[in-house]
Amino acid sequence: MAPPPPPPPPTLIHANGMKRGEYREITLSRCSGHLSIRLWGLDAQKRLRGSRVLLVGLGGLGAEVAKNLILAGVKGLTMLDHEQVTEESCRAQFLVPVTAQGENRAQASLERAQYLNPMVEVRAQPERAEDQPDDFFLQFDAVCLTCCSRDLMVRVDQLCSKHNIKVFCGDVHGYYGYMFSDLGQDYSYVEEKHKMVKPSGDSNDGPEAKKAKVDPNETTMVKKTASFCSMKEALEVDWTTEKAKAGLKRTPVDYFLLHVLLKFRTDKGRDPDPQSSVEDGQLLRQIRDDVLESMGLSTELLSDDFVSYCFSEMAPVCAVVGGVLAQEVVKALSQRDAPHKNIFFFDGRKGNGVVDYFGPTPQ
Repeated sequence: MAPPPPPPPPTLIHANGMKRGEYREITLSRCSGHLSIRLWGLDAQKRLRGSRVLLVGLGGLGAEVAKNLILAGVKGLTMLDHEQVTEESCRAQFLVPVTAQGENRAQASLERAQYLNPMVEVRAQPERAEDQPDDFFLQFDAVCLTCCSRDLMVRVDQLCSKHNIKVFCGDVHGYYGYMFSDLGQDYSYVEEKHKMVKPSGDSNDGPEAKKAKVDPNETTMVKKTASFCSMKEALEVDWTTEKAKAGLKRTPVDYFLLHVLLKFRTDKGRDPDPQSSVEDGQLLRQIRDDVLESMGLSTELLSDDFVSYCFSEMAPVCAVVGGVLAQEVVKALSQRDAPHKNIFFFDGRKGNGVVDYFGPTPQ
């Protein structure tokens, strides 16, 4: 007589409701959502999940920003770019396939961008940002401008500040990169702080024991406010005042380099081209002289060798600046943690970044 068959293994029911051996697809968006709640809290995640963001410019920096915002789990991301995919843009732009040369950058980036998180509404518009009416920008909770002219950044910033829409600007030129933020004159946020524990009144261990100490196991949320200035004000600092002169030695030279590169873009309608590095290098030095002299500053403030390090978009610099820029967008939308105020500069040669405030002193 054959022995009886062994009993079936016990059915294990996991906390997520799945039986052993049962497969359920867990999307990246679900995982990132749970992680976000643990990092920022439920209220902050709800604000982020209800936000729509406009991203202008899908170069290397724009691709990094798009990736980070989509993975963070915003409600919707609209990518606006009229430029075409070129061999040069493919070097730092990982959202476009190498076979997409000649196609619109925003449309070519859509498939890979959407794949990152199906829960986010990702759209592509192959149009010029300069041609958009004011109402177009007012659809969003935050606007992020990359690869844009100074005139467009100033226009959009002035428009959005009137409607409490947060504005971010950024660019990468070779080893250099920056990001600017304008969150309004009365931006509110919360910051997590460790609680201070007061000692008991009967301590006899001396004065040190009677001081309040930080409890690493308990935190509290502190409400704070910050005031930001416009892009126009940040770029129009009067360097002839005594206060400005006194702080000149502590001012990152990247600020003046930013002026030079924006002026080049305004004058030529493009960025410095590696294919014409000699001619563009000479023009950059001339613009450097004109810009610094117009500010009443010495042209020696920005040494001649800067032209060797500001051509093209370098992927590692895009990754750093794009990470910081997207981080600031997420913090602003979730109203969680202290924001960078108001310009972040990154120097890839030195491998470090600095945050500094430019503009009128807040009242």
